[in-house]
Amino acid sequence: MKYDYIIAGSGCAGLSLLYRILKDPTLCTKQILVVDKEQKNKNDRTWCFWEKGNGLFEYIVTHQWETLEFLSDDFQRKYDMPAYRYKMIQGIDFYNFVISFAKQFENVRFISEQITSITSDQKSAEVTTEKATYSATFVFNSTSLFYPKIDTKNSLLQHFEGWVIQSKKPVFDTTVGRLMDFRLSQEHGTTFMYVLPTSETEALVEYTLFTEKILEKEQYKEALQNYIKSYLAIDDYEILHTEFGIIPMSLAEFSRDISNQENIINLGTAGGFTKASSGYTFQFVQKHTENIIKLLQEGKHPNPKLTFREKTYQWYDRTLLEVMLSNKLEGKEIFATIFKNRPIEDILAFLGNESSVWQDLKIMSCLPIGPFFTAGIKQL
Repeated sequence: MKYDYIIAGSGCAGLSLLYRILKDPTLCTKQILVVDKEQKNKNDRTWCFWEKGNGLFEYIVTHQWETLEFLSDDFQRKYDMPAYRYKMIQGIDFYNFVISFAKQFENVRFISEQITSITSDQKSAEVTTEKATYSATFVFNSTSLFYPKIDTKNSLLQHFEGWVIQSKKPVFDTTVGRLMDFRLSQEHGTTFMYVLPTSETEALVEYTLFTEKILEKEQYKEALQNYIKSYLAIDDYEILHTEFGIIPMSLAEFSRDISNQENIINLGTAGGFTKASSGYTFQFVQKHTENIIKLLQEGKHPNPKLTFREKTYQWYDRTLLEVMLSNKLEGKEIFATIFKNRPIEDILAFLGNESSVWQDLKIMSCLPIGPFFTAGIKQL
């Protein structure tokens, strides 16, 4: 059987595209195969993002915050957000929501098999697994098969361990999300904590680093324990859930298409939709999959071309990453300078690739010219 679409990988990107296809009356009858080696039945990650108004997945938002907090050694501030809301979606809620919806459609098939290769000619594409080969008009790929080479010369790793903790007493303000707390040792590189309370007794506390290599397992545990005790002043608590992740922050080119294989379209991190300078992915995936749907509706090739504005944002990301890779400035200093000198709405617009040129210039004007000028020229 030949499918219309094969979705290779059923993570955030693959399932977001699947949901959008099935919500569209002109596309929902297409024959679709979803292939992933794992069944998505675990709460393996948490997505946090900001957006204006209600989004496509508003129904499964765990919590949202109207105020964000930034902390450093000599600068601390709370920011009220008139336009944006900072939102959290848990992985298991997302998987259950999309998969339950998709199972109402007889034209959608899920299989759990290890993908070994994906190839394409001018008319179709094939996904080969350890058990069989499947053919489709288009393959939308979010696996790591086409990742570029990543090493310490061109990349940092964003790695993190998060604990959902429950305290015995009410201690959290559920209206304030702690976006970054840099009051930590920076011995390993850019290092901060992230605290998102979902009730007066429950919060996600996440230890995050941008460094060349990951730490020993015990080091994450020690950092979290110390922060909870020393900074949150909580002694009596229970760990309800843990998660660990690694996200590439790379100058290497993650391309949304593959040379001479035009019927394969990369999604998510594989397609360059993990922001190189911050690791944020969820909203960039939503914008990309929305554009794919528009092209499919029009009967066009479903691979949106990079706009000039998108290329500009990529240059901004590479420039910031180059500054951190070269150790010209610490990440702590960069983020503290931006948050100290610019309104939160400008910062979130800039980090979300939604800013105006005027907002871009205002952000850049508060940073040291020398390191960023040199890095920017190098990355042109």
